[in-house]
Amino acid sequence: MISTNEYFEGNVKSLGYTTATGKSTVGVMEAGEYEFGTSTHETMIVIEGEMTVKLPGAPNWKLFKSGEAYEINANEKFQVKVAQQTAYLCQYK
Repeated sequence: MISTNEYFEGNVKSLGYTTATGKSTVGVMEAGEYEFGTSTHETMIVIEGEMTVKLPGAPNWKLFKSGEAYEINANEKFQVKVAQQTAYLCQYK
């Protein structure tokens, strides 16, 4: 079953699905700044565009471009800035 998700007044939208390896979402973020919270471990892969991310406990922001990934543990918050529409794949473990 495919689920739909919408956050931040429609500025972040994704489709959720489940495979043999677990749950994932694939989505798009409009330009803006966002704060997300996790309930499980997440691996975020930038598909197209780029994200500037402030990971939990990190003193500085880090740029992630198309093809790059970062991980966030469960029960953490992280911040994301995107300058243009950016596509991502988020895998949950």
